[in-house]
Amino acid sequence: QAEHQGNTLRVAQQLEELTGLESRMTILGHLQRGGTPSAGDRLLATRLGAAAADFIHDGVYGVMIASRGEGAEAVPLEDVVGKRKLVPIDHAWVRTARDIGVCLGDR
Repeated sequence: QAEHQGNTLRVAQQLEELTGLESRMTILGHLQRGGTPSAGDRLLATRLGAAAADFIHDGVYGVMIASRGEGAEAVPLEDVVGKRKLVPIDHAWVRTARDIGVCLGDR
């Protein structure tokens, strides 16, 4: 990722030199996820990554790693491929998202 940031920075600098206008870089992945990763994001990623490494070490393949409570579990891909788990439209997560101005594309 640092390599891509360096490339992005070079492009921004070249744009500034060519246009004489200020140019800022944005790492789109962070923006799409809602901003710079928080401590909670980093802890979740570490927990899921460590669980994935443990499953690989134990020879468990063909699974996705799911967060369950304080732990993580392996879920066979055939249990999830082609299926959807929808969040009810009146769920607290949906209400909170709307309250802070998130557009969910249905209005």
